[in-house]
Amino acid sequence: MAVTGWLESLRAAEKTALLQDVRKWRVKSALGALGQWQIEVGEPASHGAGSLGPELIKESNANPIFMRKDTKMSFQWRIRNLPYPKDVYSVCVDQKERCVVVRTTNKKYYKKFSIPDLNRYQLPLEDSLLSFAHANCTLIISYQKPKEVLVAESELQEELKKVKTAHSSDGDCKTQ
Repeated sequence: MAVTGWLESLRAAEKTALLQDVRKWRVKSALGALGQWQIEVGEPASHGAGSLGPELIKESNANPIFMRKDTKMSFQWRIRNLPYPKDVYSVCVDQKERCVVVRTTNKKYYKKFSIPDLNRYQLPLEDSLLSFAHANCTLIISYQKPKEVLVAESELQEELKKVKTAHSSDGDCKTQ
């Protein structure tokens, strides 16, 4: 089953940090160098204002911002800066492409995204588990987690409790 394969790959993976509300991966390239971080859950850390580079040119603050923030019982995505009323939005599951589709009736916004957790466990997408709400110019899309995912996440949390932190011996600061 795919669930045991996923848990085994997590057990074998090198764990560099445990961050709350963030899940990101770094995959090696074909030549063996570490690639860019791919953020699956949470927000990317903002870069400092003094650094030079592509951060000097940035997109408008009025553009929609898509991010994932999970809760204990559901996968949740937030799309900020969407000012239209709730009845303008249509959120549905595309079974053929295994993704969720968000569109507006006024054709101002369209987004397709997959749920990697369900793809890992090879579980089907169900329209009945999908819901959405709109408040404060933010569209909140929720997909209730299937029982198999909840069980796998509890096993994962037990595995993460076994991971020793860098300074797990005691909390005293030994600078003197």
